[in-house]
This record gives sequence, structure tokens and C-alpha cells, in this order.
Amino acid sequence: MNTVDVQLWHVPDCPLVDRVRDLLRRCLARTTVAATVHELQGDYPSPTLLIDGIDVATGTTPTQLPCCRLDLPTESQILTALDAHAG
Repeated sequence: MNTVDVQLWHVPDCPLVDRVRDLLRRCLARTTVAATVHELQGDYPSPTLLIDGIDVATGTTPTQLPCCRLDLPTESQILTALDAHAG
């Protein structure tokens, strides 16, 4: 089984990062996918959840321009991305 690379990008004190972090933990607990999770704090679109380099919410390679994101990934999007990249 492949290990999936998961990154959670956020700016310091992002008010939405806890919501995405908690949802990611719940999704990982529901699947058998092996994942390595890294949190990166800096000048990023925040919060952004990447699975193997792809933005879960948009399905694209993310921009690295800092901004506040309101298009948070859903449980369905996270589970689908984990399964697809576990291959």
C-alpha cells in the first residue's frame, strides 16, 4: 500500500484551520489509507489541504499566494482524495 502525503497549509492564527484539522483526523480514522500528515505554517492560502500535492477543495495544484480561504474541503472530498491517491 502506498503512503499518501497530506499537507495542511495555513497562516498563523488562521481561524478555520482547526475545523479542517479535525475533519481530516475524522476522515483518516474512517479509512485504512496510510498517510503522512505535515502541517506547514507560512504565507499560504489558508487553510489549504493537499493530498499528494493536489488541493482537495479544487482538485488543482494550489497557488502559493497568501489569502483567506472559505472554500473548505468537505468530508466527501477528503475521503475521495485519500482513496484515489492510495492506489
